[in-house]
Amino acid sequence: MLAQAGFAPDAVHPASIDETPLKAEQPRLYALRLAKEKARAAGENWHGAPAFILAADTVVACGRRILPKAENEKDVSDCLSLLSGRRHRVLTAVAVRKPDGSVKTAVSLTRVAFKSLTAQEIRAYMQCGEGLGKAGGYAIQGRAEAFVRQINGSYSNVVGLPLLVTVGLLSGCGFTVL
Repeated sequence: MLAQAGFAPDAVHPASIDETPLKAEQPRLYALRLAKEKARAAGENWHGAPAFILAADTVVACGRRILPKAENEKDVSDCLSLLSGRRHRVLTAVAVRKPDGSVKTAVSLTRVAFKSLTAQEIRAYMQCGEGLGKAGGYAIQGRAEAFVRQINGSYSNVVGLPLLVTVGLLSGCGFTVL
């Protein structure tokens, strides 16, 4: 996705952190906490010259409920059953760790409305495997786009990285993007 914005990272290193939501943690604060923790962890593991480190986390929320990253077909089915015929929010927190170690953040919010899904549609999507490992059990950039009745906000946010917010945050931190 960064290539769409005209640049590519020098390196990609996954940050291994505990992604368990805290008790009563709200979706926006949860996404922000994870993005900051990922930026911190990546910064601690970076042994090169001082650099800009970009981290993000996407959360799908239905009301105050944070939907999981689907680990199995049952998770996909449960998420789609909950989202069927309803509106939900997709929040992505983006964190930039600057070369001086300070961290700046921003959050993108997109509202998505799904059509009512049949049991057959849920089963077929569950079996295709596309929703595995995805927040909320679906990937809008694939077959699940056919479930979307309405989207209000950034499409790239729902894919997993809001490009407008990311480029703006990086630029504001002094990173030359374009």
